[in-house]
Amino acid sequence: MTILILAAHPDDEVLGCGGTIARLTGAGHHVHIAILGEGITARATTREEADPAAIEALRTCSREAADLLGAHSIHHGDLPDNRFDTVPLLDVVKHIEALIRKLAPEEIYTQHGGDLNIDHAVVYRATLTATRPMRGSPVRRVYAYEVASSTEWAFGQFAPAFQPNVFVDISDTLETKIAAMQAYESEARPFPHPRSPKSLRALARRHGSTAGLEAAEAFQLVREIRP
Repeated sequence: MTILILAAHPDDEVLGCGGTIARLTGAGHHVHIAILGEGITARATTREEADPAAIEALRTCSREAADLLGAHSIHHGDLPDNRFDTVPLLDVVKHIEALIRKLAPEEIYTQHGGDLNIDHAVVYRATLTATRPMRGSPVRRVYAYEVASSTEWAFGQFAPAFQPNVFVDISDTLETKIAAMQAYESEARPFPHPRSPKSLRALARRHGSTAGLEAAEAFQLVREIRP
């Protein structure tokens, strides 16, 4: 099976579904990661003032994380960090549509639309448009994932609120996820930040307890077409 992971920023893919990616690749599936934004220029006063070397360093981290997770490929876009809402939605849709034509994924994991981060919301909306179930589309299932320090920090105030209804057992791949996140040196944070190793383990254990597992990642099924 071919799976496409869509992420607005480098590290979203690990935070949202790193354990699931490792489980899928370990089972022999082809997992492709697409990071649509450069992910760091919002930290500068203007995008033009951002250091290009910092962008490339972050991409290097993403490649290392993808290797740790066993991803088949990783694609990088250059949408402006925390400014996706300044880009015509159609341009984001076309980017995703091109990836779908190239990779023909049966499953897509994407950002959740109710996140605090505006880029996540734009990617969610663009994904739903790009994966509309037209004749000939290869996509059978679309899942939305949570991102620690964005999904929960919306406090359910932005619709749709994250309501997980699919749980993936990552008991055997949780530590691989943690290692992949640690590859992002500039994005990892000490406890009690939600992106700290301790917090990520706690989140996985909590989702695991909900589903009767030692550790799990939670997703919201957006749609599924069964044969």
